[in-house]
Amino acid sequence: MFSFYLLWCLGYLVLHAWLSYQWPPKHPLKARAPLPLKTSLIIPFRNESQNAPRLALEIRKIQFPDLETILVDDQSEDGSFEILSELLEDVRGVRLLKSPGIGKKAALSHGISHSRGALIVTSDADCSFPENWIEKLSRPFQHSAIQLVAGPVVASLRGNSVFGKFQQIEWLSILMLTQVSFLRKQPLMCSGANLAFRKKAFEEVGGYLGNEQVLSGDDEFLLKKMVSFYGPESCVYVPAREVLVATQAQASWTDLIRQRIRWAGKWKSHQSFSHASYALLAFMSQGVWIGSLVVFVGGWQGLLFLLTIWGVKILAEKLSLGRVGLSLGQRLEVKDYIFTSLIHPFYVLGVGLGTLFIKVKWKGRSQEDSLI
Repeated sequence: MFSFYLLWCLGYLVLHAWLSYQWPPKHPLKARAPLPLKTSLIIPFRNESQNAPRLALEIRKIQFPDLETILVDDQSEDGSFEILSELLEDVRGVRLLKSPGIGKKAALSHGISHSRGALIVTSDADCSFPENWIEKLSRPFQHSAIQLVAGPVVASLRGNSVFGKFQQIEWLSILMLTQVSFLRKQPLMCSGANLAFRKKAFEEVGGYLGNEQVLSGDDEFLLKKMVSFYGPESCVYVPAREVLVATQAQASWTDLIRQRIRWAGKWKSHQSFSHASYALLAFMSQGVWIGSLVVFVGGWQGLLFLLTIWGVKILAEKLSLGRVGLSLGQRLEVKDYIFTSLIHPFYVLGVGLGTLFIKVKWKGRSQEDSLI
C-alpha cells in the first residue's frame, strides 16, 4: 500500500507539472480592428432585483461599437423586469424581453431569435466584465472557420473569507481543465457566463433542442453540438485576463454544493463516454486521497507518511493552479491552497453522491418544472 501511494504521489506531481505548462503565463491578444459583424449580448435573468443596479452599471461600461444588448426575463417574481427597464431606459441599444417559456435555455433562445447580431455573446446577470471584453472575446471570429469562442470565469470574492478563496481556487481548476481539453481537441466544458458564437451556427446545430429537459448545461450541450457538427477546430478557448468574467461567489457551503450538484447532475444527459470517464476518474481519485486517512493510522511513521503524501498534493496543486491564478491576476496565499487541498476531496465526494440522491432547485424551480 505504501508503494502504491508513493507511485500515486509521484504521478500526481508529474501530472500537475505538465498541467501547469498547458496554461500560458500570458496570453496577449493581438491588436486588431473590431470585428465588422453586428454583435448581440444576451443576458437571461430571473429574480435579480438585488443584482439589478450592479448589472446596469456593468452593461453601461461595456465598450463595443453598435452593440445590441438583450435582457430576457425568465418569469421573474420580484419586479426585476421593471427595475432593469427603469435603470437602462436611457442606454442606447438595450432591449428587455419577457420569455414565453420556462428556464434559462428558453430565455436564451427567445433572446437569440429576436437578436439582430451575426455574433451572439452570452453571460449571466450576476457577472461583471472588463470594458473591452466583447471586442477581445470576438477577435478569434476573424477566422471564418471559428464558430464558438469560450472565455474564463472566476468567482468574485465576498470579503476576504477562506470560503470565498476556496471557490476561486475551484474555478481555477475548472479553467485549467477547460484549457487542456481544448488544446487536446476534445473540448469538455465551457461557461455560458463568458461565451460567444455565430448565430448562424447556433441555428444550424438546432440551438438547445434535445436538452430542454435538463435544468442546466446550455453552454456544454451547445459546445458538444458545435464540435460534432463543425469539428473541434471550430471551437476555441481564450484563457486571457483581458476577457476574464467574474461571477458572484456563493454565500454558503449549502448554496455552493447545491449549485455544483445541479451542474454535475447533467453528466448523464451527455451520453458521452469521455464525459462519464472524466466524472468517474475525478470521483475515484478523491477517494484515493480520503482512503489514505484510513490506511495510515498509528505511530509516528504513519503520521509522517500521511503528512508527506498530503504535502505532495498541496504542492502539486499550488504549482499548477497558482500559475493559472497568477496569469489571471488572482493572487492567493499558500494557506488558501492548503485549506482547499485538504477540503476538496470531501467536497467532491459529497457533490458526486449528491448527484445520485439529491434533487436540487434553482431559483425556485426543480428539474421537473423545466418540463412543464
